[in-house]
Amino acid sequence: MIIVTGATGQLGRQVVECLLTRVPADQVGVSVRDPQKAQAFADQGARVRQGSFTDADSLAHAFEGASQVLIVSVDKFGEEAVRQHRAAIDGAVAAGARRILYTSHMGAGALSRFQPCRDHAATEEALRASGVPFTSLRNGFYAASAMRFLGHATQSGEVVLPADGPVSWTAHADLADAAAAILADEGRIDGPTPPLTAARALTFDDIAGIATDVTGRAITRTTVPDDQFRQQLVGRGVPAEAADQLLGLFAAGRAGEFAAVDPALATLLGREPIALSTVLREQQSGNDQQSDNDGH
Repeated sequence: MIIVTGATGQLGRQVVECLLTRVPADQVGVSVRDPQKAQAFADQGARVRQGSFTDADSLAHAFEGASQVLIVSVDKFGEEAVRQHRAAIDGAVAAGARRILYTSHMGAGALSRFQPCRDHAATEEALRASGVPFTSLRNGFYAASAMRFLGHATQSGEVVLPADGPVSWTAHADLADAAAAILADEGRIDGPTPPLTAARALTFDDIAGIATDVTGRAITRTTVPDDQFRQQLVGRGVPAEAADQLLGLFAAGRAGEFAAVDPALATLLGREPIALSTVLREQQSGNDQQSDNDGH
């Protein structure tokens, strides 16, 4: 049985949806903190069990009978993230899984300027030490993150961020489809994958230009010093540690850590990956639809 953790999150949910189009539902299991939120998968015939990376007993139940386990990385930072990932790896090993898969990140490395990439590198070391064959999905940076950074720029006409570098912004849907393809063809990739990226690496200057084309409204890119940006974040109630993590992302971007573009994702998908312009266009269409529904 193929077990997917975090199956009610944005990536995990789409992985399961794609997987159910590739393998029989009775070969798919999900491990989630709240099984009620995964009822739709149970209705399709998938096995749904409660599992938490902080509860080894729950993982023993959730991973029971696993042939492969996909560990979707947690939204924590530092030692807490690595501790939870190690617990999931231990649970997969104890369950007798033949292969462990993990959603890592392009640029994963112990010397990265971005904390999550250091966490991913530490998790990959734990995978190597587990003694079980593994596949580490070196996912491109989520395009949804670029949309959040773009924020209200489509209304204000300005995107204000620190200096950045080119980033291979990649759609959740493509990464989910690729993960499902690898799970359905066990052992297709051993160890870390090449960077699973969209076809272009873009700066926020590029993104402002794309947003201008998509919305028909001039959107300018304004660069602010790191310290000023940090002060603005903290002033809006963002915890200082989270603000520092965010600045690490821009420092890593400036160093070129997320600039790689690789054909591996297109090969897995059998098509070109979704472009950021398409992601932005779909979001804009959704916003317009919401405005219509709200009577605006």
